[in-house]
Amino acid sequence: MAIRAFGAPASACVPVHRQKLCRHLNPEKRHLHKLFPMRSISQEFKVPFTYSVFFTEGVFNKENTLLADIVKQKKSGAAPAKVFYVLDEGVAKAHPGLAFQIASYSAHHADSMTALAAPLIIPGGEEAKNDPALLNRVLEAINQLGVCRHSYLLAIGGGAVLDMVGFAAATAHRGIRHIRIPTTVLSQNDSGVGVKNSMNAFGKKNFLGTFAPPYGVINDSRFLLTLEDRDWRSGIAEAVKVALIKDAAFYERIKQDAAKLAAREMEPMQDLIFRCAEMHVEHIGGGDPFEFGSSRPLDFGHWAAHKLEQMTNYRLRHGEAVAIGIALDVTYSKLAGMLSECECNSILNLLCDLGFTIYVPELSQRMDNPAKKLHILQGLQEFREHLGGQLTIMLLQKIGVGVEVHHLDEALLIETVNQLQQWRPARVLAATT
Repeated sequence: MAIRAFGAPASACVPVHRQKLCRHLNPEKRHLHKLFPMRSISQEFKVPFTYSVFFTEGVFNKENTLLADIVKQKKSGAAPAKVFYVLDEGVAKAHPGLAFQIASYSAHHADSMTALAAPLIIPGGEEAKNDPALLNRVLEAINQLGVCRHSYLLAIGGGAVLDMVGFAAATAHRGIRHIRIPTTVLSQNDSGVGVKNSMNAFGKKNFLGTFAPPYGVINDSRFLLTLEDRDWRSGIAEAVKVALIKDAAFYERIKQDAAKLAAREMEPMQDLIFRCAEMHVEHIGGGDPFEFGSSRPLDFGHWAAHKLEQMTNYRLRHGEAVAIGIALDVTYSKLAGMLSECECNSILNLLCDLGFTIYVPELSQRMDNPAKKLHILQGLQEFREHLGGQLTIMLLQKIGVGVEVHHLDEALLIETVNQLQQWRPARVLAATT
């Protein structure tokens, strides 16, 4: 409610709450308040986001209508949807007939979709996020082909390619419908099913990016068959991560299936991907999907992982770095008196059983300055900047129960690194006794 004298201009209208405020101000401030009147308009609205994660085999088999059904225009008599494909170079090499399959699929479903051009093939891996020229290639193609907000930008590849193409989709025309077809374990169970996209910049991982939910996600398990062992293994780290902080039963299932997963058996991997993706999506819908707060439970093990990727010039895959980050944080949790030694050893043994290395020399690398601090500690400050607000690190109270802390003790971290350097799996110790 506002009060204005009869005949006074609208600018003289003073809300009642401001009149009360003015009465409590001293004469000098009351004078300034009159000199600089404040007016405001408040707005609040909600935008619902809905997307599905589909699990299938042979997404570009002509008889598989899933993709065509997703893009089919709902309006009766509408023209076929325009689709532009961006393809990870590594996937294209592993599946030499894929570009032809895509063209054949689009032609077969011409009533639903039109491929605007042959797929744009770009390098995969972290290079996709490090090189702005690759982002510009995607944006230039969007411009030249007339990809509009009602068109579909479809990315096929690993997590880095999906991140970069997702960033292009979110920024071109302020948002193009984006469909992801993840082709690695890590992208199918974690990064590809979420709402983030990004580019690396200024020597920092994911410095640029937006929150933009995809139009849909299609996980095709056939793409996993051609993965290198490192890429098959890498995504398992994200499943271990989410199990440790949220689901002890899932952790036990991974532990039981460790030998099968290491041997590349498909059925346990499909189960792992589904459960991990399910938990990831549930978390996103649980209250803070765009991460306005400082809490990031799904970043357990990641403060060190992101820094290690940078320090190794991305020699480490993301999942390999996450496994080391998990090992670091669970060992710290043990030393801090939060986690039992038995559970800590169980986790470290599981990571080793899955084929991960839990220590690299870069963990012990010192800064080239008078203080000679561990270089990895710089990751804490960069992680806080990335989160915004107060530093919040997820540690482990017990398997299945995470706990957030706002400070890590430097001396304890140094001891953690020393213990990881010396730690050996139980089977190795048994063999040498």
